[in-house]
Formats: sequence, C-alpha cells, structure tokens
Amino acid sequence: MAATNHERVGRALTLLGRGLAPFVERECRAKWGDGWVQRLAGADPGARVGNVNTVDPSFLLKAMADAWSPVFRDTLGHAERSYVSEIREFRNAWAHQSTFSTDDAERALDSIRRLLLAVSAAEEARDVERMRQDLRRAQFAEQARQTQRRSAVASVEGQPAGGLSSWRQVVTPHPDVASGRYQQAEFAADLHQVWRDEASDEYGKPVEFFRRTFLTDGLRQLLLNAVRRFRREGGDPVVELQTNFGGGKTHSMIALYHLAAGYPPHELPGVEAMLADAGLAVPPAANSAVLVGQMISPGGTYDKGGGTVVRTLWGELAWQLGGPGGYSLVADADRTGTSPGAALVDLLRAHSPCLILVDEWVAYARQLYGVDGLPAGSFDAQFTFAQALAEACRAVEGALLVVSIPASDIEVGGEGGRAALERMKNVIGRVESSWRPASSEEGFEIVRRRLFDDMAAESAPARDAVVNAFGNLYRTQRGEFPSSCAEGDYARRLTAAYPIHPELFDRLYGEWSTLEKFQRTRGVLRLMAAVVHALWERNDTSLLIMPATVPIDDPAVSSELTRYLEEGWTPVIESDIDGPNALPLRLDRDDPRPLLGHSAARPQHLPRIRAYPAGDQPGHRRPLGRC
Repeated sequence: MAATNHERVGRALTLLGRGLAPFVERECRAKWGDGWVQRLAGADPGARVGNVNTVDPSFLLKAMADAWSPVFRDTLGHAERSYVSEIREFRNAWAHQSTFSTDDAERALDSIRRLLLAVSAAEEARDVERMRQDLRRAQFAEQARQTQRRSAVASVEGQPAGGLSSWRQVVTPHPDVASGRYQQAEFAADLHQVWRDEASDEYGKPVEFFRRTFLTDGLRQLLLNAVRRFRREGGDPVVELQTNFGGGKTHSMIALYHLAAGYPPHELPGVEAMLADAGLAVPPAANSAVLVGQMISPGGTYDKGGGTVVRTLWGELAWQLGGPGGYSLVADADRTGTSPGAALVDLLRAHSPCLILVDEWVAYARQLYGVDGLPAGSFDAQFTFAQALAEACRAVEGALLVVSIPASDIEVGGEGGRAALERMKNVIGRVESSWRPASSEEGFEIVRRRLFDDMAAESAPARDAVVNAFGNLYRTQRGEFPSSCAEGDYARRLTAAYPIHPELFDRLYGEWSTLEKFQRTRGVLRLMAAVVHALWERNDTSLLIMPATVPIDDPAVSSELTRYLEEGWTPVIESDIDGPNALPLRLDRDDPRPLLGHSAARPQHLPRIRAYPAGDQPGHRRPLGRC
C-alpha cells in the first residue's frame, strides 16, 4: 500500500532528527559544555532535566531556532535559518495530524534534505531525496491520468500559419522528457553520486554524459587544460570554479572526472574533435580523488578497513589516491589534525597524473569555525592544508587541483561561511586560474541538448522557414516589438534557441536568475522540462515555445514557477494571469487578430509573474509579449 503524504513527512522528520542530532550536540557542547541540554531547556547548569529526547526533531529544531544567534549563526546562514523555521511549521502540522498536499509534502522533503546537507548528514539526506523522488513519480503518474487540457484554454488556441511547421513536427523531446519519466533531481549534477557510481546514466555514464553536454568555451578550455596537465605539457595546476548557484560548477567537475577515467576520446561525443582542433594527443588516464564537503562530516571518522581510520580531508585525499600506501604518507598528520605540508608533494609525485576535485569546501570548513577538538582538525588547519595542496600541485607535473568556490549567499552560509570563503579565496587565489561559466547564449544549446533529441538534417528547412517568418514579422511591424528583434543577429538567436523563443530564455536567464533561490541553468532545465512535457502531451501546435505557451495551469509547471516565489502566489496566478477568467485569456477570446496563428495576450504571463517580486509597479508591461 502506497504511503500517504503525512507518512512521508513523518519518516523524513525521523531522518532529520537522526542527522541533526550530532551537529546540534557538537555545536551546543562547544558553546556551553556538558550543560548544553539544561541550557536549552531553560534549567540551571547541572540540574536534572527529565525525559529530553535529544534526537527528537521538535527538540532539535526548537534548539536551533532559540539558540540561533549564540550558537548556529556563525556556522549556518540565512537560508538554513529559513529551512529551520519552515520545517518547524511542517512538523507542527504533522503532529496535529494535518493533511499534506503533494506540493506541500514535496516542499517539506526538499527543505529537510537541504538542511541535512548543510550539516553534512549525507546518508540521511540521500534517504530523504529517494522519498522525494518517489513522491514526484507518483505525482507525475497521477497527472498523466488527468485531463490534458482544460476547455477554456483550448478555445483560444489557433493553428500555425499556412506552410509553417509547428515545433513538434521539427524536433522531438528526449523520451524521458516527452513521457514525463524524468526526475527533477536528474538536472542537479551530483559529483558524489557519480564518484560512488550511483548517478543516473546521463551523469554517471561518460558516453551519455558527453552526448547531452554542450562544450561551452569555458568547459572546453577547462578540459584542454586538464589534458595538458595529464600529459605534462604545461597547463594551469589549480583552477577555481566560481559562479552563482546552479551555474555549472559541479557539471564541469563531472566532465573532468570522466575525462580523467581514460575512456578513448572517440567514444566521448565532442571530445575527439576538441582535441583535434587544439592539436593535442590523447591524454593518459589519471588517478582521481573526489572530496565533496557536504558529504563528509568534520565530526566523524571513517573506517577504511585494515586498521585505517580516516579523520581529515587530507587523510581521505591520500586514501583515494593511493590506498594504504598513500595514506601512510599523511597518517601522522591525519591523526593529529594538522596539515601534512611537504608530504603532499611526495603523495602527488607517487600518483600523478592525478586529478583532485574539491566541491563544497566552504560548506565543510564553516562547520569548524569557532569549534575545537573535532577529528577534522581546526578551522585554521583547513587553510594551511589548502595552501600546501595548491603549492604541491604547482610543484608536481601532471597534478591538477580544481576547487569550487560559492558565489551566492545561499551557498556561503553565516559568519563562518563568509570567513571560510575569504580565507579560501586568499589561499587558492595565489596560484589559481579562473574559469568562465557558460554565457546566456551558450545556455540555449545547453538546454536544447539536454531536453531534445538532435534535429534531423532534413528538418532544418522547416526550422529556417519559421525563423524567417518571425524575422519578417519583426521587420514589417517594428513599432510593435523591441528594436533588437528587427536586427539581423536576432535571426541567429532564434535559430540557436529553437524550438524555444529567445525571449523566454532571456526572461529566465536574466530577470528570473535574480531570484534568490533560482538556480540559473539548473532552474531553467527544471522548468523547461516540465513545460516541454506538458506541451508535448497536449499536442501543442505552436511554431515556437514562447512565453505565451508556458502552460502555467499545469501542476508541474506551476509548482516549478511558484517554488521560487514567496507564499501566496497560486491564487494570484489563477485570478490575474492564467486562470479560466484571467485578463489575458479574456483578451485573447475577444481579440480576433492572431499572431502567426496564435494568441497574442498570453505571452505576458511569465514576465508579469517576474515583475512583482522584482519590485516593479503592478501593471508595468514591456512590449515583449509578441516577440
């Protein structure tokens, strides 16, 4: 029998208690000593406190909320504080036997997962994520059984102008997108899962990964630099990856990981041509070490068998590169929690060529801020190690260190996170080479390749005819559209973004990316996967996927849009934007003039949602809807 949403939330709360308890105890004990429970309970130090369950999520969440300023503010940030507050509300609703909608349950599980990751409770976070994906699969199955299109919208849809093909006649979504079998987690690259061989095929299998990966200029240069390092032909020894949340850091690390595995370049789509264009020979396989800060607890130890117990990042690094022999080079430093210094040079020389990937280092280091006595060593020791590792990579030919650095406040956290970021940038910045993330123009191809099958060559004329028709419309009706639409370069953008109109990309990559929780390319992929699936199921006959055709009435699409906004937007959407009696829909019913066979008022929907959170005046409209 399938679990209810109430049961799912209850199980997730149990996992939350199990994952939070060591972190809360460690932080409170560091502040208040053995009397931390009495302090949280409001009793005198040393007094008996009866029946306090220190793994109860209610106790732990209240403790974090009440003691945020004196205890947790330095380690965690504003985002984590909001998760605590939100989860407390979900816990109270659960305790009072309230019912949970699927959207509320999914949001509760997601917030719990994020809080667990913030405290490096990796196992519990993975269990919650599995529950969340099971819930989403059940949700999509239910949606597939529902009516595909409401009659109010169907009554205003037109047909493409004569001689032009709809987008669905020209390109086909990937089978998982068309069928709705995709999981939103598939668009969130997870380096740790790839390393553990637990990732989905599109990330875990090198051939499939590169088939769906567009080699942007930044990624191309990153891979070529790695080839030069592995072949001992120069290249930068240290690379810093910094961009906003969801901007491609982890995806780039996964590309490097697969490149280092030694697969023949001709088996990896795009890699053989990349090497040929650069005049580089096939690189050798390289030893790899993967350190993901959110998946390693500074307060834990890791038994590797044979009497070896790893405590620190440098111990884990040495073990991954060289097993027992590699670990023996840093064993004393690992046991004492002090940087191994010059021993890192010996380690890298013995195991080069080698690739060292460090993701979420700031998330790991911030948990050491102001805390002493943990197995991982001190806060200062982290950066002594970071500097020694960077210098060792520079000294050893064939060694490459790639470190991700957060750029958004969501990823940085509180005072400890900010201190860790500043120290990390000072250390890595001495020897690093910067990396350029994907541009918005390159984002067109990234999204197209991830969501659609390759377009057949014989379909290109049909695509070009649509592009030309839009170009002619913009040139002949200049007063109705922004001036940039009539420029020759806009036809190139229409072609590059096909079958998605570039205006929709501009909205998402530009204005929507200013929302605190919107994850840029990852967020665009999540939303557009839901959009494409809904339109495909509805047999949409539009020429392009435009702001007007975003099916905001679809539950999956609506959920993706509103998850980035403040509470209370669903009724606004239904009454003012895309409900059966919304103004744009009434305008389309009353306006007999179609735009290339389609509704003209509804393109305003997506921009109007974005306008309000940005602080624009209600009613403000840029003449973009008809682009």
